[in-house]
Amino acid sequence: MENTVIYGRNAVIEALESGSREFNKILVSQKSGADVKIEKIKELAKEQGIIFQFVAMQKLNQLVPDGRHQGVIALISPVKYTDLDDFIEKIGGNIVILDGNEDSHKVGAIIRTAVCAGIKGIILPSRRGVLINSTVEKTSAGAVNHISIIKVNSLTNAVQKLKENNYWVIASDHHAKDNYYDIDYSNMNFALIMGAEHAGISRSLLKLADFTVKIPMLTNFNSLNVSNAAAIILFESVRGRERKK
Repeated sequence: MENTVIYGRNAVIEALESGSREFNKILVSQKSGADVKIEKIKELAKEQGIIFQFVAMQKLNQLVPDGRHQGVIALISPVKYTDLDDFIEKIGGNIVILDGNEDSHKVGAIIRTAVCAGIKGIILPSRRGVLINSTVEKTSAGAVNHISIIKVNSLTNAVQKLKENNYWVIASDHHAKDNYYDIDYSNMNFALIMGAEHAGISRSLLKLADFTVKIPMLTNFNSLNVSNAAAIILFESVRGRERKK
């Protein structure tokens, strides 16, 4: 099971009311009907900005077998998320933004690389892509505990806020004209956007990018996955910073 879960109506309500856990989302059976406790869960989730999703009973049974879930399961993050405003004001530093990445292993690998390359923050969308789960944590080799993980409802709004705070936005896109090594990473606070392997970066984010770069391929066989590509670009930024010392 790759998700850390809390299940059962009372247990989920208690976790929501205590504020002691970081929620990724809450799943509720489509057949739950009108129920006082389900309504309370929905109300608390809405107040706290937690995604609330109706799913088939089969989905719940896959996560918690034998119906012990009572029609409700909360997916919990093993790490505490950082608020973007707090990151900008109190921490700062270069950021990686993951747009639509749904492979937990690759997200974990990117986070591990990011920490090694001195990146200070990772931005994840709350609705489209993988959030921090036990598989991401394990694949990152614990790196999730050494970097600020920022969950946002809108990547577009997050990027706009970063630009307002003097960040340069770099988008990795294989259609780009410029190569990744043509950028001087040493003289900027940057936010690097990495898209899903098949869908790429959404158009709304590409429009906001200050630089769009590619990794040149010497053959027509494009075999780099997103974690490989992120590593190449991030360590080019390390090279640039080290040369300026």
